[in-house]
Amino acid sequence: MRKIYFVFLVIVSACINKNKVAPPDVVFPVPTQVQLDWQEKELFAFIHFTVNTFTDKEWGYGDEDPNVFNPVDFDPEQWVKTLKEAGFKGAILTAKHHDGFCLWPSEFTDHSVKNINWQNGNGDVVGELKKACDRNDLEFGIYLSPWDRNHAEYGRPAYVEYYQNQLNELLDNYGPIFEIWFDGANGGDGYYGGARETRKIDDQVYYKWDETFKIVKEHNANTLIRGDARNSLTESRWCGNEQGYIGETNWNMVNPDTLLAMGKKRIKVLNTGDINGNVWMPAEVDVSIRHGWFYHASEDTLVKTPDQLYDIYLNSVGRGAPLLLNVTPDRRGLIPEQDIASLKGWKEKIDKTFATNLAAGAKIEVDSYRGNSDNFDASKLTDGNKETYWATNDDVKTGTISVTFEKPTRVNYVLIQEYLKLGQRVKSFSVDVFKNGEWQQVAQGTTIGLKRIVKMEPVETEQIRLRINDSRACPVISNVEVY
Repeated sequence: MRKIYFVFLVIVSACINKNKVAPPDVVFPVPTQVQLDWQEKELFAFIHFTVNTFTDKEWGYGDEDPNVFNPVDFDPEQWVKTLKEAGFKGAILTAKHHDGFCLWPSEFTDHSVKNINWQNGNGDVVGELKKACDRNDLEFGIYLSPWDRNHAEYGRPAYVEYYQNQLNELLDNYGPIFEIWFDGANGGDGYYGGARETRKIDDQVYYKWDETFKIVKEHNANTLIRGDARNSLTESRWCGNEQGYIGETNWNMVNPDTLLAMGKKRIKVLNTGDINGNVWMPAEVDVSIRHGWFYHASEDTLVKTPDQLYDIYLNSVGRGAPLLLNVTPDRRGLIPEQDIASLKGWKEKIDKTFATNLAAGAKIEVDSYRGNSDNFDASKLTDGNKETYWATNDDVKTGTISVTFEKPTRVNYVLIQEYLKLGQRVKSFSVDVFKNGEWQQVAQGTTIGLKRIVKMEPVETEQIRLRINDSRACPVISNVEVY
């Protein structure tokens, strides 16, 4: 009897110890909760709207008659409902672009909606859009151009005080906001209160970024700062282009000091990130649904098609970077019908493609798992819980995940996600299908990050395999889906 009891205790002890295996060590840097929450939202809309909409310009000079701004059918509710139906989680408005015209009744300048004929000087684009976002559960963000081609004091200390005053004003009156967008276009020719000259500034020093960013966080610690990647306090970086893609290799890390020293050569690193980066600064992919950022009637026939938008989605969200798609109102103050149609077709294509996760009902196997513990086994790849994950032992930097279907199944996409709270790890991977009695490689890639969508030629197979070929440390994969 004692012998049986002893054996029982050994078995129980083994089961307990099996589940007490320590998780992998963190590989730094890692995201803050603010950054991770922001990344997981994936889709945001940019809204470019100002006097440029009515002058047919992209960059206003600063001397425009503000009374040209006259959106007679202004309807932010239409904007927001359009964006919600298209799947966006937030909208970022150009509260002030480079021309300096303010879309809210700022107490710090006369160059704003409070001094124009539109709505008898009682208009407030920022406020009305904020209200519409709140009513429809869409997050609201603000773009506030550091460069101001209208302001007489631009390039001098007085302007920085003005800029910070306006930042405080916006955050006080229209918060909370989920993202603040600081543009990288700074200094050059402009009206500057009638001076009509060129003014150059040191964009790393002039705006007192540390002080300016502190203002943002004092208002709301959960506001994400999208700024210049050369400042280590920036929480999201530019992707290095405005064409709608992040690199095939996309590390969420960069080294701001290195970027500062690289000058214009930093564009490539902004697009790929840096495996040796010391700051977590994920890229945001910004691109317009049209050729330009502001509405131009000449571009009514040049709206990106649903298929073009879908390709952009795969090359941004599908490579682990949130997409910021510009959807611009026209001179009526409405999102144009052709843009709405394209967004609708795009949403339908995404929903149809990713409607049925074939891995959910399949058999999932791995070649090894951490300490043979149930906490890190294959089941964590398809349990629908983003806080669980498959992991290997510390000395194992490769691994194989197999998905077996009950019958031959047509597959076209594999979706993979890393558990980023422990750091981004995977350096290369491959996808194979079992066909004609053997494994055949059908795709390969480098980084995974928050989400990697691998598109391959449609193939019918009973089994698909993901191989992690190399990793900075033991791989930690939280989710695998097949479509």
